[in-house]
Amino acid sequence: MNAPSDVTDSVPLSDAQLRWAWDLLQSLRGAIGQALIGQQAVVDQTLAALCAAGHVLIEGAPGLGKTLLARALATSVAARFARIQFTADLMPSDVTGHALYNLRDERFEIRRGPVFCHFLLADEINRAPAKTQAALLEVMQEGQVTIEGESFPLPPPFMTLATQNPIEHEGTYPLPEAQLDRFLLKIQIDYPPLEEETVLVRSVTGDRVGDTLDLSRVRPVADVAAVLELQRIAARLRLDDAVLNYAVRLAATTRAMPAFAVGAGPRGGIALVRAARAQALLNGRDFVTPDDVKAMVKPALRHRLTLAAEYEMEGARVDTLLDELLRRVAAPRV
Repeated sequence: MNAPSDVTDSVPLSDAQLRWAWDLLQSLRGAIGQALIGQQAVVDQTLAALCAAGHVLIEGAPGLGKTLLARALATSVAARFARIQFTADLMPSDVTGHALYNLRDERFEIRRGPVFCHFLLADEINRAPAKTQAALLEVMQEGQVTIEGESFPLPPPFMTLATQNPIEHEGTYPLPEAQLDRFLLKIQIDYPPLEEETVLVRSVTGDRVGDTLDLSRVRPVADVAAVLELQRIAARLRLDDAVLNYAVRLAATTRAMPAFAVGAGPRGGIALVRAARAQALLNGRDFVTPDDVKAMVKPALRHRLTLAAEYEMEGARVDTLLDELLRRVAAPRV
């Protein structure tokens, strides 16, 4: 899909630009839906992260479509895609690349790792030890890789779609807090409703051999230029000062709640605003409302909070406490 004329900071978004963005997002939804049945909220949150030029951490039990979602999104955009299967013996150089001595030319040469792509699927990221998980830290934050003291920029857009099983599963490691903070959103994918699960089982078992992920019906509907334009449009959506203040107050209030030993820092408020802009665009608007902020509170903040010990022992859930946060902090009337 061809992008409209470039967006500039000095000119408000036109109806044509907004309509183009809406049509593209609808096309992406449809393309992903050719492979992933249901889970619309999860799909929309992933698209919101794409619009906001952020990374996503997708958590759920095995077999719920985490990998399929990531691969379907990457397939729907004509861009470079790479997958890393994280395991206990994966080394940092397996992620970023390394220097190799060329005996024939008698010099060192750089062998670039799989991170040199537009969409990186980090599958079961929490099955690798912390040192290897941290190898993605510079890549996700700076958009570059340092090998033997030399920096190599990654081509924009660059998006990491990491999947993980719940940390209580055997053979998993908790992600470092610094890396968790680099994910714009943490998306929870749950078991589908009975109706969707019935459709899923019928689709996978009908006239097909085995249970491999079927991406044959997913077609590219966008390219790199279109994604970059989509991100520029999302960044330009109007944001009232009262709505901005509401997002900041939500993040700051977590630091005063006794339920959290560690609350959300300033990056939490930034992530919430970026995600709310993307949510507004997904709803076809050129302005952000308090409801857009509310919709993104859980995915934007849940991984930036640490439960206090007594609440953790009592089995408290972060999402439940975020519901309490939304009741406690009054939304503005705009």
